[in-house]
Amino acid sequence: MIGRFLKPFAPRTLYGRAAAILLLPMLTLQLAVAAVFVQRHFEDVTAQMTNNLLLEVELVLRALERQPFDEVQQGVAEELKIELRSWDGVPSGNRMVFYDISGRTIVPLMRSRLDGLLEIDLSDLDFVLLGLMSPKGPVQLKLERDRVSASNPHQVLVLMVFTGIFMTLIAYVFLRNQLRPIKRLSVASAAFGRGQRVELTPSGALEVRAAGQAFLDMRDRIERQIEQRTMMLSGVSHDLRTPITRLQLALELMEGPEVEDLKKDVAAMQMMVDSFLNYARDLAADPVEDVDLVALCTQLAARMTPPAGFELVGAPRLCALRPVPIGRAIENLLVNAGRYGSQIILALHFEETGLSIAVHDDGPGIPEAQRAAAAKPFVRLEAARGQNKGGGVGLGLAIAADVARSHGGQLVLGGSAELGGLSAEIRLPQ
Repeated sequence: MIGRFLKPFAPRTLYGRAAAILLLPMLTLQLAVAAVFVQRHFEDVTAQMTNNLLLEVELVLRALERQPFDEVQQGVAEELKIELRSWDGVPSGNRMVFYDISGRTIVPLMRSRLDGLLEIDLSDLDFVLLGLMSPKGPVQLKLERDRVSASNPHQVLVLMVFTGIFMTLIAYVFLRNQLRPIKRLSVASAAFGRGQRVELTPSGALEVRAAGQAFLDMRDRIERQIEQRTMMLSGVSHDLRTPITRLQLALELMEGPEVEDLKKDVAAMQMMVDSFLNYARDLAADPVEDVDLVALCTQLAARMTPPAGFELVGAPRLCALRPVPIGRAIENLLVNAGRYGSQIILALHFEETGLSIAVHDDGPGIPEAQRAAAAKPFVRLEAARGQNKGGGVGLGLAIAADVARSHGGQLVLGGSAELGGLSAEIRLPQ
């Protein structure tokens, strides 16, 4: 219950939470020490010293009952180091500076112990001035302040505060050095999710080094698996081209009614092989470059027959992408939309935290229950999209989805609010 209440006020970053873990105990400790110090030193010690001084003041007052003023002034008062002088008896009010902590203990204690006390002046932190009604009339007693309270009592608090600040700065420097490897690991993992490779050297504490090394091992394994899958698809597709070419040459020399059907089958096989090669090429790691998406989308939209409409929302900017895969992904979405629809709109939206590339068509669309399967490799939803439109091999949306994931984004399929058909949107962080 308490954690749920404090959660909105807790820092969200690792630096903020680490600083809170560091500062809160230190501040709590300082407040506790200050409270105990004020109670024990400023109250108990000051009360004890004030009581001792009051005994001397009472001794001077009793001497005034028996001896003349001058004799007491030069005798008892001088021996007790108390300056005794005459006074007109007009009090000017109790005066005390606002930060005088020990004075808040001295004033009530003296008023309760001294009968005839008319004035207490603590405005000068070096002296205490008392105005009293004595047997010889109103008098003033001036004595040194360190006789009723410790000299410079605030020095302990000041020393404690500055020491705490100094140690906090030192601890923050060490803490920042320990958190820096974690931040570098976070940057490297986020970049890998966007398809970028950031060099990382494990450093810091043993646990952080272990986490960094585990990330590097995982990244190497993923890259090897992608490379192996790419080589396998590329090799199989390349090996199939030779027999397909021989079949095409043989069919050209043949005659008969069944030859045309065989040619269509071989052409379909050739298209499948080309699609496999394109899929394999998209899985390869191309270098990241600054891409002008406006120019790229305009060029791809103009290639369509008829040309697709183009919409631009937001302020254009260069984006760090792999140009060949992102271009092929957009082209696949456009070809897929052109296969099933007669109207196409390519919409490019630039946002503060990312961008989206959406292709809308007026075709039959894809039922919501089948949209997740539509983006998987080699899945064909001809019953949903129309058998008479000439289907592909089920890699168009899969290539777009893989390209989006390799850039740290995703492919989202939905209904088009503009044209009523399918909306295929690539969302990328930037």
